[in-house]
Amino acid sequence: MKFIIVFVALFAFALAAPNRDAETLRYDTDIDPLSYKFGLETSNGIRTNEEGQVKDVGSEDEAIVVRGSYSYIGDDGVTYSVNYIADKNGFQPQGAHIPVA
Repeated sequence: MKFIIVFVALFAFALAAPNRDAETLRYDTDIDPLSYKFGLETSNGIRTNEEGQVKDVGSEDEAIVVRGSYSYIGDDGVTYSVNYIADKNGFQPQGAHIPVA
């Protein structure tokens, strides 16, 4: 459960890594025992928003459901956007540039 949160957060921050000159314009967090929200925007065009919530608390089916999005400007100047859900079915990204099986 925590792995998904850490993975998605690290993935979002990894997008910002190549341009070390980028400044953080916005960073919001709201963390509770059973949910969280965060948002990030940098000067190089990266934006991410995410929220997670524990579902079925105390049951055998207890799991975290994460919903979010991120966008960035590619080397070609195009803004790429991804919306995703991460839950018991895995990481499910959707974006115009992502191939569909």
